[in-house]
Amino acid sequence: MERPGEFELIARHFAPIAGPGGLGLVDDAGLLRPARGYEIVVTVDALVAGVHFFPDDPPGSIARKALGVNLSDLAAKGAKPEGFVLSLVLPKGWTEDWLAGFAAGLAGMATENGCPLIGGDTVSTSGPLTLSITAFGSVPAGRMVTRSGAKPGHLVLVSGTIGDGALGLKVHGPDKPGWVSKLDEAARAFLADRYLHPQPRLALAAALQQHASAAMDISDGLVGDLAKLLKASGIGAEIELDTVPLSRAVRAAIMADPALAELAWTGGDDYEILCTASEMEYPALAAAADSAGVMLTAIGRVTAEAGVARYSEQGTARGFVQGSFAHF
Repeated sequence: MERPGEFELIARHFAPIAGPGGLGLVDDAGLLRPARGYEIVVTVDALVAGVHFFPDDPPGSIARKALGVNLSDLAAKGAKPEGFVLSLVLPKGWTEDWLAGFAAGLAGMATENGCPLIGGDTVSTSGPLTLSITAFGSVPAGRMVTRSGAKPGHLVLVSGTIGDGALGLKVHGPDKPGWVSKLDEAARAFLADRYLHPQPRLALAAALQQHASAAMDISDGLVGDLAKLLKASGIGAEIELDTVPLSRAVRAAIMADPALAELAWTGGDDYEILCTASEMEYPALAAAADSAGVMLTAIGRVTAEAGVARYSEQGTARGFVQGSFAHF
């Protein structure tokens, strides 16, 4: 069966999932109309086969992850999704069945989170599958939640559970370590799903905008990403590792191999929210999270010691060999 050309490919697989701002994907650009008094928040992430996902991962899962990691950034900024553009670099040998699965996964994630496709580009390459998504969100003017607003005395908080993505990568990957076989089927499935399908915490966006002093999403590991927030805010923190929320599956893995605790705290792919809030704002933020069905846990407190994060486990100081995932 002959594969479609670029314009037919776009018309067949992507035009049906485009929003009004995409102008039918027949123009040179998309169009966003923010409401009066609002600003646009922009975020971009590139994903490469063999680096951010396995080449044989389901195409729908690849698509959901590509958009999900961008939506996670918007959530951390307190932004409402408005749309996204996609650059898709297809390797030689791609099939239309693969592309149909990819488009279906993309459509599902876009529809579930109210973030329509408004444009993009599609090209071919002799290299690996590569895709880049730029997502746009809106916030009332001056209300975007930055990394730089944390103050001494504020609480350090995280959403959801930590370490699922990093351990999920091990469970899902081809070279499974021995501890994987010690987990039950439900735990293995849970961890693999958390790696494959990030869950952007958009339900927290409005509450973060109203009550958080600083926020970012956890993509490269709790320890490393906290260091970035501390640097941006010019502050320090004291973290009690015993309070870091862990899923049943991660706890079971640590029981099988205690060394995995460090991977849970430093590994990437969680896409949870790391934020700070004053004692005054915390109750309202916690109540909003509870109403949204998202667990929010206090794990420590901001200090005035700029750039210094002190970690303790069962009352004993704890350090880390490597703070987070790094590309370079």
